Amino acid sequence: MANNITLPPNLQDKIHTDDDAIKAASTDYGRIITQNPVAVLFPSSVEDLKTLIGFSFNSSVPYTVAAKGRGHSVHGGAMATNGVVVEMTSLSKNGSNKIVIGGDKASGFYVDVGAEQLWIDVLNATLQKGLTSVSWTDYLYLTVGGTLSNAGISGETHLKGPQINNVYELDVVTGKGELLTCSKQANSELFYAVLGGL
Repeated sequence: MANNITLPPNLQDKIHTDDDAIKAASTDYGRIITQNPVAVLFPSSVEDLKTLIGFSFNSSVPYTVAAKGRGHSVHGGAMATNGVVVEMTSLSKNGSNKIVIGGDKASGFYVDVGAEQLWIDVLNATLQKGLTSVSWTDYLYLTVGGTLSNAGISGETHLKGPQINNVYELDVVTGKGELLTCSKQANSELFYAVLGGL
């Protein structure tokens, strides 16, 4: 138990409460505000996210969980005062999510990619296949999840729309710790709430 919250015991080796981890998760790119979490989770799989969020949901004292990619928010969007910050880039370091390119010329191509991946890595993977994304962000060293949570608006938005207009399907860990697939056709309310919903 830390600061009156109980953390999942089976994630002890992935939850950091040391000063360096707390300090790194307490600020963002904007440096406008500082918020200290109780802990930082360095997940190695989506199962770790489900465990953390489900544990909080079922706890007598639930806590805030915030996803942090590259921390480019400007007003604390990737912070969790007295909660847990999830260091999303840890997923790509552990190799749990890869960039998968599928489809064909007749039906259209798609990229299946984890929220923790950087757009520069998506670009490099698609270029190897002679493809590129329909809509980019202007700065490619941001995470896919980060830009999709903020609409993904760039200098080319007027051509193909923001990045969120070009998403077919999402796998989302809900506030209950459940993994749901959503799209315009399935779980559409969740789909539209997540895209651009911070």
